Amino acid sequence: MSQSARLSLLQRDAAPAASAALLDQIHGAFGATPNMFRAVANSPAALASMWGAFGALGQGTLGARLGEQLAVAIADLNACEYCLAAHTALGRKAGASAEEMAAAQAGQAQDARTRAALQFATSVVQQRGQIDAARVEALRQAGFDDGAIMEIMAHIALNLFTNYVNVAFAVPLDFPHVKLRQP
Repeated sequence: MSQSARLSLLQRDAAPAASAALLDQIHGAFGATPNMFRAVANSPAALASMWGAFGALGQGTLGARLGEQLAVAIADLNACEYCLAAHTALGRKAGASAEEMAAAQAGQAQDARTRAALQFATSVVQQRGQIDAARVEALRQAGFDDGAIMEIMAHIALNLFTNYVNVAFAVPLDFPHVKLRQP
């Protein structure tokens, strides 16, 4: 784990004006301003994109619990300790047990519907989107319609964005550490 980020972690008062207003919203949502958002605040456009995606997906049909399970599976694949820690905590807050979050980290779940979503997401990440029709059909068989399938893809894209920010810029962890399955 890195102790210093490769980009400035901006406090609200040092952030560009367009980022400052968004940082206020983020602080209100979390009760603090996570380091990831402080790093992304260097670009108001990037911060608006990321925060807007979190807001839009938070209003989606998949629910917070599945969204967090998808996030930990993707974080583990990308060796993103920051996202693994943050989304494990958020998943617990959304009602998932520690065991369910650990299983999701490995791309597994007891529930067939959740398992199908996790298997799809991990396949998309591992194969860089080069999946076959059978992967999509497996989601349909698990009960996902085309809208929900696209929403899963949006979660994948958002998590790739956050994983890459945190890994590339060595954003310091400010959530309780969770061990990667394979560092």
